[in-house]
Amino acid sequence: MAIADAETQRKILNRLRRAQGQLAAVIAAVESGGECRPVVTQLAAVSSALDKAGFQIIATAMRDCLVDPEAVGEDAAAGVSMDELEKLFLSLS
Repeated sequence: MAIADAETQRKILNRLRRAQGQLAAVIAAVESGGECRPVVTQLAAVSSALDKAGFQIIATAMRDCLVDPEAVGEDAAAGVSMDELEKLFLSLS
């Protein structure tokens, strides 16, 4: 099963790239002895962006399961079971 359709995948990748840039800024700030408050604020933004990307990926998988439930579990490469989706979802909380 693909992670998402092209538009959703584009949005997820944009969010991940933004998080990557924010993380680079956090690393640079820590390396240069940056002030605590801005570093923590930036780190919170990174964490939020990653969480949102993860939830979007799982939401897409759940939507696909609802649209084509027979595809789930046919083989490991084709999809994930509802139990696996639940575990993935809970791993982000």
